[in-house]
Amino acid sequence: MADPKICDRKPCVQEMEPGTYFWCSCGHSASQPFCDGSHKGTGMGPVKEVIAEKSRVAWCLCKHTGSQPRCDGSHAKLPQDE
Repeated sequence: MADPKICDRKPCVQEMEPGTYFWCSCGHSASQPFCDGSHKGTGMGPVKEVIAEKSRVAWCLCKHTGSQPRCDGSHAKLPQDE
């Protein structure tokens, strides 16, 4: 399995309504931070996130977070040439 594509080095912060969302883990989706099926053939898949109440979410866009799908600051530790 290849490493995920880094989309950005900062999170995507959004006000989210309650519901079920599928976060893109591969970095290839055109509708970041959500999955659009572009992961096919990468060996990666979306991560299901259920939000119970309206809340502010910091979605990871570097795709290297240890707390998928939410940003944990891992983008600050990535090499600059990636």
